[in-house]
Amino acid sequence: MTLSRRGVLGLAGAVGAAGALGTVEAVEAVGAAAPPGTASGRADRVRTGFEQLAADGYGVLAGQKVGVVTNPTGITADARHLVDVLHADERVDLVAVFGPEHGFRGTAQAGGSEGAARDPATGLPVYDTYDKSGQRLADVFTAAGIDTVVFDIQDVGARFYTYIWTLYDCMRAASLAGKAVVVLDRPNPVGGRAAAGPVLERPYASFVGREPIALAHGMTAAELARLFNGEFLTDGSLPKGPVRLRTVAMSGWRRESFFGETGLPWVPPSPNMPTPDTALAYAGTCLFEGTNLSEGRGTTTPFEVVGAEGIDRRWAEAANALELPGVWFREAYFTPTFSKHVGKVCGGVRLIVHDRAAFDPVRAGIGLLVTARRTWSGFGWRADHWIDRLTGSDRVRKTIDAGAGVEEVVGDWAAGLARFAALREQYLLYR
Repeated sequence: MTLSRRGVLGLAGAVGAAGALGTVEAVEAVGAAAPPGTASGRADRVRTGFEQLAADGYGVLAGQKVGVVTNPTGITADARHLVDVLHADERVDLVAVFGPEHGFRGTAQAGGSEGAARDPATGLPVYDTYDKSGQRLADVFTAAGIDTVVFDIQDVGARFYTYIWTLYDCMRAASLAGKAVVVLDRPNPVGGRAAAGPVLERPYASFVGREPIALAHGMTAAELARLFNGEFLTDGSLPKGPVRLRTVAMSGWRRESFFGETGLPWVPPSPNMPTPDTALAYAGTCLFEGTNLSEGRGTTTPFEVVGAEGIDRRWAEAANALELPGVWFREAYFTPTFSKHVGKVCGGVRLIVHDRAAFDPVRAGIGLLVTARRTWSGFGWRADHWIDRLTGSDRVRKTIDAGAGVEEVVGDWAAGLARFAALREQYLLYR
């Protein structure tokens, strides 16, 4: 039997993606033993949802015209892009690519996208999903001529990171358009032991939080898709009801694992998320987007440094005095090259996480907000109260303004977080 060049390339891509996995178990099987001889050279590494899909011969996509929602993080274990691999494989009829915020190639800054284009590597049309939802996005899927939407993007575990809401919007739109959705899972890079932080209240819903989940949700994309379909797409707003959903789980991932333990290559999911250490701090320090302080954009360590002109060592001293678990705060100075305080020398703090398992980024973020307000007279919230969108209500802002300490602020969301934790439990794929 002979293969065309496209078939040979596709077979090579599947082998590179799956290593020596052989046949995969059921699509949603998890925790399978990892065999030796993998593409990365590590026998114990995590196998992503894409690798499991490839090892199964792309069976769930058979006979379907496929569109992929992805960005630079949609790669195989040997760092090839899944769009290139799928396009080269005759077993998959890939007809379209959809780019989220920052774009398919990841060149746009926060709040931007790359627009519509044609991928020069494959010739496929690339559609822009950013700022589209509902019927408008459903019409894009219809125009693309697809039957199935495949989602494969690396998330970072925080409610206000928009890729999970791109997934949510795609699921709603796919239901409206009569399409199916397949989610290829990837690790939560900061682990999935527990959820943390306040749960969003619906009056504060936006693209940085569509539905009531915890700020640090502790879930993977596939788990969130299951939760979205089971809890939020059943509200009667969709004439056809929840979307036809398949989730392709990873193997070898444990809830206590951080990204460095997965054996997978890290690709920045957005321009200001350069490393897994950035992701570890992000759920707490991104709250400074809602203030007049820089969250470190325009530096080489965004979200690991925060500050503003006029801040001195007293902030770091006050933050360290809180004795928050797993983290130290070092006095730091930096000059952003873009975003807030561009070209100005900022004083502030740098987070040094010395115990990842003990570190709670949301508690640390609240600690920094509380101490910044107490030690720097120039502290202020953004005039549009963006902090309320980030935290999911006006309660954090108001309690801090009233002089509350860290434990009082954190305690205020305990009941809502407990309810979410119980809800979350029934949708988890990994233990």
